[in-house]
Amino acid sequence: MFDQHTVGTGSSILSALQDLFSITWLNRSKVEKQLQVISVLQWVLSFLMLGPSVLSIISDFPSTSGQTNLLPSIVEYIPEPVRVACSVILMYTFCTDCWLVAVLYFTWLVFDWNTPKKGGRRSQWVRNWAVWRYFRDYFPIQLVKTHNLLTTRNYIFGYHPHGIMGLGAFCNFSTEATEVSKKFPGIRPYLATLAGNFRMPVLREYLMSGGICPVNQDTIDYLLSKNGSGNAIIIVVGGAAESLSSMPGKNAVTLRNRKGFVKLALRHGADLVPTYSFGENEVYKQVIFEEGSWGRWVQKKFQKYIGFAPCIFHGRGLFSSDTWGLVPYSKPITTVVGEPITTPKLEHPTQQDIDLYHAMYVEALVKLFDQHKTKFGLPETEVLEVN
Repeated sequence: MFDQHTVGTGSSILSALQDLFSITWLNRSKVEKQLQVISVLQWVLSFLMLGPSVLSIISDFPSTSGQTNLLPSIVEYIPEPVRVACSVILMYTFCTDCWLVAVLYFTWLVFDWNTPKKGGRRSQWVRNWAVWRYFRDYFPIQLVKTHNLLTTRNYIFGYHPHGIMGLGAFCNFSTEATEVSKKFPGIRPYLATLAGNFRMPVLREYLMSGGICPVNQDTIDYLLSKNGSGNAIIIVVGGAAESLSSMPGKNAVTLRNRKGFVKLALRHGADLVPTYSFGENEVYKQVIFEEGSWGRWVQKKFQKYIGFAPCIFHGRGLFSSDTWGLVPYSKPITTVVGEPITTPKLEHPTQQDIDLYHAMYVEALVKLFDQHKTKFGLPETEVLEVN
């Protein structure tokens, strides 16, 4: 019925289709991996442009026994290139045919200026962007829940360790990639950052859409006392100082004299929630300067006067894991949220009160680490170093 030529042609077509499908699937796998790399790189570049202020550094100005201010005055660092770029773009728009758009946005900005102080304007659409799922899958990043959180309470999460960029903090609490809203229904997470970021046009809208809020007195007071219940403010307690000791194989937190977040919790009756990210220190390699060296001296001066500590670090290259670059290594990051510590509401907590609940928090964090360390590749003998 079919001649030899017809059969040969049919076989060739079938063979070609099989080859096409096999190549398509192969390419799809490669494309998937490249999309993951690009999604991570775009965030890393954004982080570096904005400076390490993407994460809260409220805890870089701790309330120790000799300090009474909740949030001492700080230098809100925004890199000059970013300030200039935002200003130039806005001014340029005024000089184009789109000047009306710029006028309308500027008018909107005036009336909307205080919105970030009231918790911002989060967008579930932005938090559910596909790019964040690629971001999550690159490492991968996982969020582990150990206890339920009551929607009738407010919370302060202490996030540890800082790492170089706090990748787990961003992915888990400023996006829905790890389904934080499903795991903690009724809880609204707010990752804190410097208030100066919200003075920049357009960027402020982007930050607010992810549920990121300014770390200042007005905002924290509002969220913990005037925004109802179910609010959770995430504070990277170790801050810039902790990032200086971030390196693969090391599990250490800067916490011993960081008590400002405990005072915050007591003033508002917000429960303290210890949170530890296993693997946060594994994704970048860093040059560690010894105490007393010129390199550490420079880092500490930057930290004191600018608000961040410059780190000399590297990851892998964009196209190869065998070369150096800005892309973090694809190591698993698992963020474990511990059991909340119930606190009383004390309008004027004493130093004794602060010390008591701080000690309880440190004990709970160490316990959380010990309970889960072997599950994520650490030996039973590994000890969490508390500095």
